[in-house]
Amino acid sequence: ARWEQAPEEVENIISLLGIKKGKKILDLCCGVGRHSIEFARRGYHVTGVDITTEYLNQARRKARKVKVKIEFIKDDMRRFYRENSFDAVVNLFTSFGYFENQEDDYRVVQNIYDSLKKGGVFLVEIMGKEVLARIFQKRDWYEINGLIVLEERETDKNWEYIKSRWILIKGKNKKEFTITLRLYSALELMNLFKNVGFRKVKAYGDLAGAPYDHTAKLSGLTWSIKISGLTVIPSIPLAGTVSIEATITFIPELVNKS
Repeated sequence: ARWEQAPEEVENIISLLGIKKGKKILDLCCGVGRHSIEFARRGYHVTGVDITTEYLNQARRKARKVKVKIEFIKDDMRRFYRENSFDAVVNLFTSFGYFENQEDDYRVVQNIYDSLKKGGVFLVEIMGKEVLARIFQKRDWYEINGLIVLEERETDKNWEYIKSRWILIKGKNKKEFTITLRLYSALELMNLFKNVGFRKVKAYGDLAGAPYDHTAKLSGLTWSIKISGLTVIPSIPLAGTVSIEATITFIPELVNKS
């Protein structure tokens, strides 16, 4: 389903950012290349960066299959930058905020700023602190194609972090893992970007440009988890909603480099 939604998502991004065909796009934390491939299909020059080898291998195979040329690179987003090289940078599907040290988040944004050409744009899709606080649930469970997902969540008293513990069960196999995500409000993110040097910073409630208000919803996370040799890829809604479709809405930030 995620692959099927990528064309519409990319069309919305192109419209929102106003980037013309032939421009250079960096897909930072590109994963398996869903969006990279759709950008390339539309005539953009795409570089996809991710730290996970298996994701990149899948992305390369898919790109070859559909006959598009994309530069895929394995690197850490805290290190990667190419000075004044890209017309647009996108960081999608809640891929920002996982570092223990907040200085690493600043470093990532600085790298993005340095990698953009003058007048370049940056789009980051992330879970908004104020939206999460409105619909927060401590625990949840649901089933996806025979995979049972149990999730427990907790935040610190200042709502700076959310810690999520997942238990995945498929048949007799079981996998457990914990992920901690730093939370940002729209205002905190906007100030972070402005401090780095971005101008004309705007917040939206989805990729179609809806207002960032009480109707904004959370995106989900997709994880590739191996359970005793079996690979399952559940889409995990961070908001605690059971409906997977309800997670396919976004909270992006649109940023212009002056």
